[in-house]
Amino acid sequence: MPISLKQTLPVFLRYPNLLALAAGGITTLAYAPFNVWIMALAGPAVLFVLWLERPHLCVKTGFVYGLGLMGSGVSWLHVSIAQFGDLGWLFPLVVTLVFIVLMALYYACLGWLAGRFRTTRSQSLILLYPALWVLLEWLRGWFLTGFPWLQIGYSQIDSPLAGYGPLLGVLGISWMVLVTTGLLLSLTTPTRYRLGYLSAAVLIWVAGWMGTRIDWSQPIGAPIRVALIQGNIPQAEKWLPEQLLPSLVLYANKTKENFDRDLIVWPETAVSAFQFQVDDAFIRPLENTVKKHQTHLVFGVVQMDQERKHYFNAMVALGNEERDHYYKSHLVPFTEYLPLKGILWPLIDLFTIPMSDFSTREEAKPIMRVGDYLAGLSICYEDAFGSEMIEALPEAAFLINASNDAWFGKSLAPYQHLQIARMRALETGRYLLRSTNTGISAIIGPGGDILAASPLLEVDVLKGEILPLEGVTPYAKYGNLSVLALMLLAIIAGFPCRYSILGDRCGRSRE
Repeated sequence: MPISLKQTLPVFLRYPNLLALAAGGITTLAYAPFNVWIMALAGPAVLFVLWLERPHLCVKTGFVYGLGLMGSGVSWLHVSIAQFGDLGWLFPLVVTLVFIVLMALYYACLGWLAGRFRTTRSQSLILLYPALWVLLEWLRGWFLTGFPWLQIGYSQIDSPLAGYGPLLGVLGISWMVLVTTGLLLSLTTPTRYRLGYLSAAVLIWVAGWMGTRIDWSQPIGAPIRVALIQGNIPQAEKWLPEQLLPSLVLYANKTKENFDRDLIVWPETAVSAFQFQVDDAFIRPLENTVKKHQTHLVFGVVQMDQERKHYFNAMVALGNEERDHYYKSHLVPFTEYLPLKGILWPLIDLFTIPMSDFSTREEAKPIMRVGDYLAGLSICYEDAFGSEMIEALPEAAFLINASNDAWFGKSLAPYQHLQIARMRALETGRYLLRSTNTGISAIIGPGGDILAASPLLEVDVLKGEILPLEGVTPYAKYGNLSVLALMLLAIIAGFPCRYSILGDRCGRSRE
């Protein structure tokens, strides 16, 4: 006789909120730097069971799960807030807690939907819960500028399910994780379909593993020798006037030592001044030297439109016949710009927080000429948005991401950010050069594998080779449209009868 979930978990189900909180916490173990990717199945599995066995608590357990996940997974946020100034410990803690609560509301909304929709047990586990979860992840990825951090799919970059990345992107991988969870839980249901559920779960993972063997792109030229310079300038010192010259000297000397490379990349705002302030004295002489050695240099700097007093977080390419530029377009609220400035600025002044006020420029595509090839560019947090990075394809032969994770110190954030960057390489089928100020810099292969990486919080020059590639993955061609269509079909298939959100009572059918 099959054993039901209610029989196997009677004690734990007496404490649903504690169980949901623990489930969110253990899900964090699936992500970097822990990389126990099986926890991405275990955490949601506990929540699914709670939703089935305690449907009147779906909203509450969903919210508490979100508190556990975000409370453990983005606890590094208070480190960056503390970097703003002498704010003590209370204000960063309060802001971090408020942010965690806001992110947990997505999971409360998910719980509300799970509790309102009525269908069979297996349809809920296999069709509805996974589809609704992925739709909420998609919403979280763009609503109010978006926070796609800790989407379930990122945890699978080293698992067989990574094979779905070039097909459906990170959201597609999330779906495969959650469907697998539902299939395995359905094995505890007394039904004649258990063998089918098990076979489907195995098939999902085998197909994912086979997908990792597919080459979605092909070389179009000789290897490019690269060097990524990691200056390791502490964030508290980076913008001090007396630090500008030592920083420029460090990067210039490391660059001169690597003129045998075809491409040298500096991090985001490696030049910690407005470009016009150092153009004649530093950048032009460096540009002449770069051209003399027939190499190329890409570096981060702040540029200003002196007429309109707008300034931009930019990347500049030297070594071409003419300079090329890329301007960051997806700005981070409350650090690079202030939403509702007229309302919130007095509060910012009260807490003496130095607030950046960057502007954006409309670019046709996030690409920049680097030597003989076009490169897809992103700056820092932009690499968290896969649907934006694929705009560089098919023209881009490789990707460059310049970041500054110095804000987060030696926390989980640099490791999680690297994991996100790896997903972008996997989704696009391109090499990705990730140059950071304090680490972790990395050369990432088109399959999302780390070919070389620098240590965290150390000065380092990371050397290696990449290949310029061509070809378009299905995800780069269609973006999230494919996975959203699949979610819609799954939801439609999950409702054999009318549901209670319309005011109808539709009890759960027996298997």
